[in-house]
Amino acid sequence: MTSPLLLPYEGPRLRTPNRIVMAPMTRGRADDATGVPHPLTATYYAQRASAGLIVSEGLWPNALGKGGPGIPGMVGDAQVAGWREVTDAVHTAGGTIYAQLWHVGRVTHPLNLPGGATPVAPSPVRIEGEPIYTSRGDVEHVTPRAMTAAEVDATIADFAAAARNAVRAGFDGVEVHGANGYLVQQFLAENTNRRTDRYGGSRAGRLRFALDVVEAVAAEIGPGRVGLRISPHNPENEIAEEDPQGTYRALVDALDPLGLAYLHVIERGAYGALADLRPRWSGTLIGNFNGPEPTSPKAGEEVVAVGLADLFSFGRLFISNPDLPGRFAAGAPLAPHDPDLAYGGGAEGYVDYPALVAEH
Repeated sequence: MTSPLLLPYEGPRLRTPNRIVMAPMTRGRADDATGVPHPLTATYYAQRASAGLIVSEGLWPNALGKGGPGIPGMVGDAQVAGWREVTDAVHTAGGTIYAQLWHVGRVTHPLNLPGGATPVAPSPVRIEGEPIYTSRGDVEHVTPRAMTAAEVDATIADFAAAARNAVRAGFDGVEVHGANGYLVQQFLAENTNRRTDRYGGSRAGRLRFALDVVEAVAAEIGPGRVGLRISPHNPENEIAEEDPQGTYRALVDALDPLGLAYLHVIERGAYGALADLRPRWSGTLIGNFNGPEPTSPKAGEEVVAVGLADLFSFGRLFISNPDLPGRFAAGAPLAPHDPDLAYGGGAEGYVDYPALVAEH
């Protein structure tokens, strides 16, 4: 029997030759001064073009959104030109690629930001229990500066401009990163959003930034080219959501009528987000599990087979298995990746994982 992950998918706004998505993964190999992708980035993504859909590593929509050394951006002509080489290579190899737009909010450090700027966030709530990686190694977080209302509005406009740049760079669409404790989720969560203006206070206020960003991006490039990634009840980066079911039901209900390309749901924690949100989402849904070990093909198959998601995204398996769909189809062994080579560096641990060679 053919794996449900290997079947083609035809949704309202997204068509894929299989249901295996390459999840966005930070690789930290861009030019740190310019935010332009590494010269081997085109090779890296083209090697993985057999995925039904590739979602790129996160790209910052403004300089304060940069989370660490070697993180690429999507704000200027040089970055657009660099990513155009990547998208051309993926398209030549027959693939589809979306750009993830990623603002980290408080999850950065002055050492990572231009001019030693203080990180920004909805409210001045510091990450206490874990370090942040910088060019000088791991250091303690600083207390972020609360964004003014004008800065919130400007950041929303920056997301829209970055989406326009991504289309200029040849991306087939964009994914707004609303997960993993970064800026969008910082606005959603009660412990990180203590604002009393229109972007805080009530649940409607906490939802407003996420909704405004998605709506602005959709207005800029069309809703059919926009996805959103969320991770309800995910404690990563010291996020604490008191009522994830109420928050994310309201978010999904507000977004569903827009006609987005997809909703990308990371399930982690006690809240069964896929089962709860699937009936409320009429468009394409991509599932993902965020656990200590890479998700197995069987786990992804089960989610798609029972209809909890239309497609399933794999991250770490794609690092070391560039031809992952082919390996799934052949029932071939999956190569492990070297975590010491995941971030930064050059070709090693990046483009030197071999594709499966068929035995004759």
